[in-house]
Amino acid sequence: MANIHLVGGEKGGVGKSVVARVAAQYLIDHNLAFLGFDTDRSHGSLLRFYAGYASPVVVDRYESLDAIVEAASDNPDKRILVDLAAQTHEPLVKWMDESGVLEMAGELGITLNYWHVMDSGRDSVDLLKKLFDRFAARLNYVVVLNQLRGENFDLFDQSGERERALGLNAKIITLKRLHEPVITKIDAGSTSFWAAKTRSETDVKGLGLLERQRVKMWLRHAYEQLDSVGI
Repeated sequence: MANIHLVGGEKGGVGKSVVARVAAQYLIDHNLAFLGFDTDRSHGSLLRFYAGYASPVVVDRYESLDAIVEAASDNPDKRILVDLAAQTHEPLVKWMDESGVLEMAGELGITLNYWHVMDSGRDSVDLLKKLFDRFAARLNYVVVLNQLRGENFDLFDQSGERERALGLNAKIITLKRLHEPVITKIDAGSTSFWAAKTRSETDVKGLGLLERQRVKMWLRHAYEQLDSVGI
């Protein structure tokens, strides 16, 4: 059975692309075949960091979005990883509704998984509620509490959406905080997480010994979280 993983959250700056990159690195490190699609025309992270695995997708062109489902149908042995840019929810929903994507996925034996990446703000909670209101149990959900964008998720806990998520059989995982200068160096060097943790100390764009160790520890925890989801 093919799996499509839509990594979104709608709001800009919540860390969707970091989660997509971690998922891509996880699949590579575990020798799991996948195809990536990137919807960000200007700052596509999958295209930048994992160019050999990713293709661009234009969300306001149905034939471009169609390629995601067709790839899943043609490659049932590969995971399909889609990095959704900010403000792509409405065109994505319109495409899904008018094209009967959920019905077609069911007929083809394709599982649709939506990864809602959250920061600690109210907007992320409101957008999760909107997502649940729109699709209810028609999608599989992974709620990602991204501590890179805030460590206090009391608003989520108090909103009632955590209980609602669990009632919809959603998985809730945490992406731990990583020292910000480390992420900055990784992005400045345009490196994958694998390159970041293995790059030579003598390379001026690389990380120091303990910085690389922090990346390894951070990835280890992230992989444990992904293991619990079963990507």
